[in-house]
Amino acid sequence: MDSGRSNRDVGRVKLPTAIKILIAGGFGAGKTTMVGSVSETRPLRTEEVLTDLGVGIDDLSGVEAKKTTTVAMDFGRISIGEAHVLYLFGTPGQERFWFVWDELALGAMGAVVIADTRRLADCFPSVDYFERRGTPFIVAVNCFEGARRYDLDELRMALDLGPDIPVVLCDARQRESSKNVLVTLVEHALHTRTTRAVAAP
Repeated sequence: MDSGRSNRDVGRVKLPTAIKILIAGGFGAGKTTMVGSVSETRPLRTEEVLTDLGVGIDDLSGVEAKKTTTVAMDFGRISIGEAHVLYLFGTPGQERFWFVWDELALGAMGAVVIADTRRLADCFPSVDYFERRGTPFIVAVNCFEGARRYDLDELRMALDLGPDIPVVLCDARQRESSKNVLVTLVEHALHTRTTRAVAAP
């Protein structure tokens, strides 16, 4: 009897398509918080307690209450239906740990650059990095309590972003807000990929 399937197909499970996304930004911008708020599994964190050894190296102005820092990466996962799964990699924000960025960026579909308006310049290196690599990215402005609010056009101008780079507001502590950021990134990355494919000779 021919069932229309080979023996090799019996019991084969179709695995979801994996999509790698980076969560980047400055020190204390909310990268670890975003990964933790949206991950459907307990996130993997590589945080260490800040010590006196970081005095003069780590700038805590504006984030004086911060007690820990990511030294390698944060890792989380979120499923989109049964067909896709997002793997989230939070990058370390301090310059002395930037050497791991190249490894984390391999195969990434796109990146979220989290901006903190209290320390806006801290996200410049992330923006520059993804622009140089040609990695599609968006900027998510994390709305900290008590931080000054700016118009999105003002932020776009301050970061010298082109009109094609989405800039959105978010609260990295809130799951739905973080999910909306990821949806915006995936849509932007797909649009960018399609545009590049059409423009290619």
